[in-house]
Amino acid sequence: MTETQDPDIRTVAFLVASEGIERVELTEPWGAVTEAGHTPVLVSTAAGEVELVDHLTPAGTQTVDRTTGDITAEDIDVLVLPGGVANPDALRQDEQAVTIVREMVEAGKPVFSICHAAWVLVEADVVRGRKVTSYPSVRTDLVNAGAEWVDEELVSDDGVFTSRNPDDLPAFCEAILGAIRGAD
Repeated sequence: MTETQDPDIRTVAFLVASEGIERVELTEPWGAVTEAGHTPVLVSTAAGEVELVDHLTPAGTQTVDRTTGDITAEDIDVLVLPGGVANPDALRQDEQAVTIVREMVEAGKPVFSICHAAWVLVEADVVRGRKVTSYPSVRTDLVNAGAEWVDEELVSDDGVFTSRNPDDLPAFCEAILGAIRGAD
């Protein structure tokens, strides 16, 4: 994200609201990106700290690096949307967050969504005509938005990558690393 950054190091933005972020859906991909030597950046709708959960139980916090108001799709190589129930529901109500998602897809940059985070893809109107997956309760919303929903651990369709739940994290994380390698 800086002009002096090593061109082989990719910036992976994790876009979240301020609460209800499913902990493992943030921390496992974050760890994979970090271990691979790339730069994870936590982008949220507000500065400060965000609340992580294990399902609905509070599970700690993480400090925000940037807000949706001071970042654009141009600053990001890969975008990750962690789930949880409250997180994507709040995130899809933030116009700047929705714009970042839409601009990433329009620019052909990889966007990853897991679990309930597909709600943000629906709000950004980027699922129409795409094959996707999500947590099962989001299926109807995706179908109504014009997507073809399938029950698979990882679905890739023209730069939009989706997974169902934390059980899919190994495939999800490997796909993120593959997208980073493909960005070279």
